[in-house]
Amino acid sequence: MNGTERKNIAAGISVDIVLKQDQRSGKLTRGIVKEILTKSPNHPHGIKVRLEDGQVGRVKNII
Repeated sequence: MNGTERKNIAAGISVDIVLKQDQRSGKLTRGIVKEILTKSPNHPHGIKVRLEDGQVGRVKNII
């Protein structure tokens, strides 16, 4: 599944996100969703989330 639709993402699931500083390289960071930050039902670049370790980025893959 891709991370562009909010309905596919919930707290507690494992995801790959791209952090703001990694957007150019496309480096992914894996973690567990703590909080969904995007309010709209979808976003073309991925739904923004906060991971349990505090990192914030856009969801690219749902594990």
